[in-house]
Amino acid sequence: MTIKVHSLPQASSMADRLNRLYDSFKGEDRLLIVINADPDSISSAMALKRLLWRRVATVAMAHVNVIKRADNLAMIEMLKIPLVHLPQVDPAAYSRLAMVDSQPAHCEGLGDLTFDVIIDHHPLTRLDAAFIDVRPDYGATATIMTEYLRQARIVPNRNLSTALFYGIKTDTNNFTRQGQLEDMRAFRFIFPRANLGLINKIENSEMTKASLKYFREGLERVNIRKNMAWVYLGRVDNPDTLVLVADFFMRVRDINQVVIAGLFKDSLAVIFRTAGMRRDAGKLMARTFGRFGPAGGHRAMARADIPLKNLDLKHRENGEALEKFVRRQIQDLKRSATSNK
Repeated sequence: MTIKVHSLPQASSMADRLNRLYDSFKGEDRLLIVINADPDSISSAMALKRLLWRRVATVAMAHVNVIKRADNLAMIEMLKIPLVHLPQVDPAAYSRLAMVDSQPAHCEGLGDLTFDVIIDHHPLTRLDAAFIDVRPDYGATATIMTEYLRQARIVPNRNLSTALFYGIKTDTNNFTRQGQLEDMRAFRFIFPRANLGLINKIENSEMTKASLKYFREGLERVNIRKNMAWVYLGRVDNPDTLVLVADFFMRVRDINQVVIAGLFKDSLAVIFRTAGMRRDAGKLMARTFGRFGPAGGHRAMARADIPLKNLDLKHRENGEALEKFVRRQIQDLKRSATSNK
């Protein structure tokens, strides 16, 4: 089947967007929603599933990543979210594929999968789908999905409201990261319907005992120059640990830029956090690391995932050389961040 690129104009009304989304499906369709699981993507997948209730034959949700973060696992368990790992699913058993809160270029292991629907708030990459709704100026995909629910006059139940609440809250970091009026409106709509007690339990499940060692190593290895802190943690058992450590250092009063790097399996992950910087963190990461692998993000938070095979052999096989490589790239990143160009 030939799929035409159909990116919705930003001026499209929500009524038009919703109608086009509904027109993308038939009653006999079996839909598989693919996500890179985090609170925003999980809640967005739940919302899309609710939108298509009784409009398609069945909807399943599958995650491409291995979920290890304690808070994400707590969210899935407490809200009873039916997620399966993509390798355990046969995509050929589904007539339609959708992706929310991500784009195929952001994820490895998708093979030759062709997506019919893509809804996201990350910067637009080259896409090929029948229905594309990408809004990089939004702080969370959960905000976009809340707008669809409201347009469809669907009042989300307690679990879905709680998930959307948490998705918006985490991706905007309580509106201290990228966010706008639409995010606040969605948040206000969801707030009265969310289970705040469950939110508190999920947030307090953020760390595990196994992750504590990386905070210790981060404190021992941190390099601080002016207002930037950077740490190379070496091999980690979960790339999400790098995010936790980066967010930890962002809480230090005199630090407003943090770069955390580490090895996970056969890739080098680099996390960038910033506050109060005029330059766009996502664009800076793409400029600095993009030639080595996927890199980008938002104005205040960005990430690069670099396959080791894309680096020189000496960097792949020598931990000290790899750390020096990261240090050089961070210096380029810092120069770009302070440049007026």
